[in-house]
Formats: sequence, C-alpha cells, structure tokens
Amino acid sequence: MPPDHSENGQWFASEVQIHHGALRAWLRGRFPAVVDVENIIHEAFARVWRARNHGEVKSPKAFLFATAQNLAIDQARRYRVAQIDPVAEMSGLNVYEERPTPAEAAARSQELDLLTQAIQSLPDRCRQVLTLRKIYGLSQKEIARELGISEHTVEAQVANGMRRCAAFFRERGVA
Repeated sequence: MPPDHSENGQWFASEVQIHHGALRAWLRGRFPAVVDVENIIHEAFARVWRARNHGEVKSPKAFLFATAQNLAIDQARRYRVAQIDPVAEMSGLNVYEERPTPAEAAARSQELDLLTQAIQSLPDRCRQVLTLRKIYGLSQKEIARELGISEHTVEAQVANGMRRCAAFFRERGVA
C-alpha cells in the first residue's frame, strides 16, 4: 500500500530534494551539452515522486540520479537529431548569403569610383596623407614620420582632404 501524502512529503524532502545541488553539479559535469539542467532535475523529481506513490523506492538517491541521467541522454539525442535534420533540408531553403546582390554590387562599385575620383581630385600632399590615414589606417605619428612632416600638418591635411571630398560629393548630389 502506498504511503499517505504527508509521509510522502517528508520522505521527499529528506530523501530526494536534499540531492538537488549535487544532482545539478553532477549533470553539468557529466552532460555539459545539456541545455536546461533545471528542467531535467524537476522532471526527475516528478518521476521519483510518482514512483513513490506507486510503491516503495528502495534507493531514492540512486533512482533520482539514474532517472536524471536517462532524461539528459534523451535530451541530448533529441538535440542531436534536431541539429541533423535541418541541415539535410537546407538546399530547399532561401538562405541569406553574405554576397551582395547584383544591385548592391553595382551601387558599391559606383560609390568606390566616385570616392576614387574625389581622392584623385585632391592636391598631391593632401591625397597622400588622406590615403595613408583613411585607407591604410596609419596613425598621425606614423604618417608624420614617414613623410617627414609634423603631426599638426598631418591633422590639417586630413581635415582639409575630408572637407574637399565632402564638397566633391555635394557638387555631384551625393549625400
């Protein structure tokens, strides 16, 4: 005959629930790929509770850990199957590609041509400084050392080049 509910509650607290922390640590260590450890623990608790209501559970801790282990293995199997199935069907999906569309590629090409024209329209020193700074990413100090000019001159040439390029774009109706 199964025990009454108050007896079950006491038994559950003293024989099963006290293993919650140890079970969580054991599951995380043994099954690192398991997504929701707490869900597995609660399901294992529920199954141990139901088993107790149907009769005696001789070794509650062992039963709890074995139940949790089986639940974790089942979850890992389902997760693995879920990961495999969509891959097989990918050819039928419209997947975002990182390549630009033909329209985007044409627009990018036009923008680069316009930028090249703007840079080419700059005075020689200004073009050289702006290219080293904005295209090659050199610091003001590196450019000054490379060209034998002061850092202040580099800063002024970059600012001048940016203003001239902005004006070049405005003249052509490009924002």
